Amino acid sequence: VTEIVQSASVIFASLVVIYSIDDWRREFIGKRRIELAEEVLALFYQARDIIDSIRSSFGYVGEGETRKPGPNEKPEHKESIDGAYVLIERYNRHTDVFSRIHALRYRFMAQFGTDASTPFDDLNRIINELILSARRKARLSTVPEWSLRSEAAMEKHHQEFLEVDRVYYGGSEDDPIAPRVEKVVCDIERICRSIIESRGTLFALINSRVWKRNG
Repeated sequence: VTEIVQSASVIFASLVVIYSIDDWRREFIGKRRIELAEEVLALFYQARDIIDSIRSSFGYVGEGETRKPGPNEKPEHKESIDGAYVLIERYNRHTDVFSRIHALRYRFMAQFGTDASTPFDDLNRIINELILSARRKARLSTVPEWSLRSEAAMEKHHQEFLEVDRVYYGGSEDDPIAPRVEKVVCDIERICRSIIESRGTLFALINSRVWKRNG
């Protein structure tokens, strides 16, 4: 009987140690997941504010002048192209934020599944569209006058300018960018909040299993 009790005690002690190690491992992994979710969510909040600022219609003296003129650029076009370049110049001041978001994308996918990368992809598409709108604005600002002599050509040019400005500038009633930015933030917030708010609960383990299964 004594030997049985001793053996049982050893087995029980071993199980306690194994459980403690496994519990510590789960807690450590859970903490890293929460920290990752918090960082990503904070960066997306920051990205939303940055996008608002780079699309602002309010300008400052000297903005756009960091652009290097092209080799065949006409002097009379410099001011117009500089004005279109303002958005890109503002974006360049915050490339570290967007680079960090891009770098975390793969870790985020590894932790929460490939579907969790959708907000990252959507945000990247928005940034690309904004930069493209700046380039289109520069091109439209330097269209030769002789090509706009007909009424149809002038109307087409005007409509293209309006389309570009809706993307380039924020704040209009038919703003096509702002609602998409909000959706991106809401999507990433939904993913991250489910991890952050499960801290220290049984739901944390269940939530982890669900995300892995969905991934």
